[in-house]
Amino acid sequence: MKILVLNCGSSSIKYALYNMDDRSVMAQGGAERVGLDGAFVKVKLPNGEKREIKHDIPEHTAGVNFIFKLLTDPEIGAIKSLDEIDAVGHRMVHGGEKFAKSTLINDEVLAAYEDCIELAPLHNPANLKGVKAVQELMPNLPQVGVFDTAFHQTMPQRAFMYALPYELYEKYGVRRYGFHGTSHRYVSARACEFLGLDYQKQRIITCHIGNGGSVAAIENGKSIDTSMGLTPLEGVMMGTRAGNVDAGAVLYLQNKLGLNADAMSDLLNKQSGVLGISGVSSDMREIEAQSAKGNKRAQLALDMYFYAVKKYVGAYAAVMGGCDIIVFTAGVGENQSDLREEVCRNMEFMGVKIDVEKNLNTRGEEAIISTPDSKVKVVIIPTDEELMIATDTMELVK
Repeated sequence: MKILVLNCGSSSIKYALYNMDDRSVMAQGGAERVGLDGAFVKVKLPNGEKREIKHDIPEHTAGVNFIFKLLTDPEIGAIKSLDEIDAVGHRMVHGGEKFAKSTLINDEVLAAYEDCIELAPLHNPANLKGVKAVQELMPNLPQVGVFDTAFHQTMPQRAFMYALPYELYEKYGVRRYGFHGTSHRYVSARACEFLGLDYQKQRIITCHIGNGGSVAAIENGKSIDTSMGLTPLEGVMMGTRAGNVDAGAVLYLQNKLGLNADAMSDLLNKQSGVLGISGVSSDMREIEAQSAKGNKRAQLALDMYFYAVKKYVGAYAAVMGGCDIIVFTAGVGENQSDLREEVCRNMEFMGVKIDVEKNLNTRGEEAIISTPDSKVKVVIIPTDEELMIATDTMELVK
């Protein structure tokens, strides 16, 4: 079975074509600057070669159409006909309380997802465009929605509620939903498979740390808490997002700076985090380089970043009455050894002992980085949200 995975952002479309018989990637790439001047598609060929193809992409339907043409291109394509594609799986960002699992897409599902647009006004409309583009081009092709928020729908009410007037939850759905659910689900299950442990009997803390970051507590195969909230802004400090900030400080700054809601949102989401503290960049590689040169603000950004993740690890261990596995994943979690070392430092009291040498020399590959006598297994598991989407799609279509 061949499954195409689409991840449509506001101005981008990432894609991957899987042969699910052996879970191999037949083709992958992404369209950038959709709807803008200078649009192009990056294509990664099966032999590892990368190409960049400039092409006018005025909107998502045109982008999906061009991706379909590339998939069947005589020179760089992976299939001879679009009829070889059995289904399309979509990354869908905010499913609210309406979706607790991946779902076959029909008119009723689309209507319910449209009702969630106000919870994610930047992401959900782009996801819908991708679905409708496929419907226009191949109306009989089955499509599946895999929701970022679905995995966290098992959180108990005490974890997902905010201490606001209860009527605001009833009327407007204001609560913690969490994100990166597909990644947290994949890496937690894969970690247990990798370690030879029963997924349904483990207390796992998953740290999805990239330019956006979230931490989740997973007990007996279910998410019971996570750091992101109503939006992806809450939680740990991120590349450009502030993470947790006193709401009073937000109101104070709005008044002091004379900002409206949109300008305040821009400050919190795009000007804060690692970028805001360092004044250098949101890229952790650049921050590390500047810190090594003695840049104190860059070092402060690192210290705050590591500390924020560490606090959630400790909190979630307390919530679950201990921890059996800590998982690091995503761009920073998989590749930045000092993040992992600092988060695990002085954690012996809860059974964490990290192998400093193994940690230092491991990047982007599955590995155990705890010592043999560590009561808590600390592992690196590269995330694969696209494979998770493809797997869910295949199971639902079958």
